[in-house]
Amino acid sequence: MKPIISTSELVSESAGPTPPVLLDVRWSLGGPPGRPEYEIGHLPGAVYVDLDAELAGPPGKGGRHPLPDPDVFGAAMRRAGVSAGTPVVVYDGGLGWAAARAWWLLRWAGHPNVRVLDGGLAAWTGELSRDTPEPEPGDFVPEPGAAGLLDA
Repeated sequence: MKPIISTSELVSESAGPTPPVLLDVRWSLGGPPGRPEYEIGHLPGAVYVDLDAELAGPPGKGGRHPLPDPDVFGAAMRRAGVSAGTPVVVYDGGLGWAAARAWWLLRWAGHPNVRVLDGGLAAWTGELSRDTPEPEPGDFVPEPGAAGLLDA
């Protein structure tokens, strides 16, 4: 499986029998949190995931964004509708840093089917949504290191 998905592939897969869970992980260093941007418009069906609170632990001796507590990360993924057998597509504002972090964390924690939207939100040419979805909770339970050596 390729770690990158194009917008046309995403449109096709979203209409299929097992649409991917979409995670909006917009974030920028020194900028405002991504939640206000998400509320202005996001991919239809996408759930916002906060990089600072859910994809990283508290800043401190481990750095600005240390690995999150697996229980906190797992709860965030389940809240977003992530299940072990469901494909996941992550995207950010276009630079790819936040999306790459989410991709790596999910793979590191054992999720087998995660991809990054090529070009992020900036590549999306479809309509944007302002609706806040409330997906059915997923069943994903992180198993840190389960993926072994990651190869992109």
